[in-house]
Amino acid sequence: MSSKINVLQVIPKLGYGGAETGCYDIAHYLSENKCKSYIVTSGGDLIKFIDKKKVKLIRLPVHSKNPLLIFLNALILIGIIYIFRISIVHARSRAPAWSCLLATKLTGRKFVTTFHGTYNFSGKLKKFYNSIMVRSDLIIAGSNFIFSHIKNNYSEFLKPNRKFLVIFRGINVDYFDPTTKFENDEKKLLQNWEINKEKKIILMPGRLTSWKGQKLLIEAINLVKIELGYEAFHVVILGDDQGRDLYKKELVRLIEQYRLTNQIKFIKHCEDMALAYKVSDIIISSSIEPEAFGRVAVEAQSMEKLIIASNIGGSNETIIDEKTGFLFESGDAHSLSKKIIKAITMDETSLNLIGKEGRKNIIKKFNVEKMCFSTYSEYKRLLN
Repeated sequence: MSSKINVLQVIPKLGYGGAETGCYDIAHYLSENKCKSYIVTSGGDLIKFIDKKKVKLIRLPVHSKNPLLIFLNALILIGIIYIFRISIVHARSRAPAWSCLLATKLTGRKFVTTFHGTYNFSGKLKKFYNSIMVRSDLIIAGSNFIFSHIKNNYSEFLKPNRKFLVIFRGINVDYFDPTTKFENDEKKLLQNWEINKEKKIILMPGRLTSWKGQKLLIEAINLVKIELGYEAFHVVILGDDQGRDLYKKELVRLIEQYRLTNQIKFIKHCEDMALAYKVSDIIISSSIEPEAFGRVAVEAQSMEKLIIASNIGGSNETIIDEKTGFLFESGDAHSLSKKIIKAITMDETSLNLIGKEGRKNIIKKFNVEKMCFSTYSEYKRLLN
């Protein structure tokens, strides 16, 4: 086997989520540090941004949970490992991780997993399926919250010879930079959203799914409207329903019931998230279940925007309450409404101070360079 580090990352799809952007960032970082970098995936919107000169992309149906396909993917991965002299295989999701486990066992290569979520389990079979993420030589948790979740729920699968640590996810603070000039693009985006900037804009990014808490936000906005007696701001719920049309219809009915149709609007997608944050004033993350990391909270702080988030999961680690953002009682619309009122009635000096502190917090703890360097360092230790 070659002495050079050749890393193969395997991920179901390369979309815009945290696991996907982490995979993308590390792939390019490795190439820039004289390593060979490969990604196996079934597709995704992020593929078009990959520098094909730096990262070799291989398409396989690794998104499938079909046991036969998982086995066939493993056989193909074995071929890839030998052809490209792969030294480390890094899996970022459960179904492809089973393929990776088999492939690395049969080829003697090192196996790494990143535990990106809580992977809820309702029975022993589901827990066994999830346990693949702690069967590697190196287990990476994306936050202290996830680290504790693994220890509390998967201790029977953890072996003493397996290294288990936290590497915080990081974001590109140069991309999420509030000093970037966007003026013409800002106007165009607001036109596309059909919003004027006379009122403040509250932005809630995230796919439309019940645990993300869009319903809770709508209930909180109704309480704010009752308290203030007028529509003080626009609300943009930014995210795709990914086929969950029944849930979206439920949200639309609730908006109509509270007569908030003129105040709240849905936007399916925005390719430039830095711009979306830039035109907004307050960012909301109202998840009713714990976020493994809470990428929205980190991106918002990097853009010097006030973030209001549930006081559960990763948000407790990424937000310093009352200093870089506000935490509210998870699942409590009244608590959220109070924080929103506090935010929209703050003077500009106080808002700017929170924004500045937020960016300092992210640069210090959650920047992409730190994440990539830590991961690369662990790869090297694994091979020594």
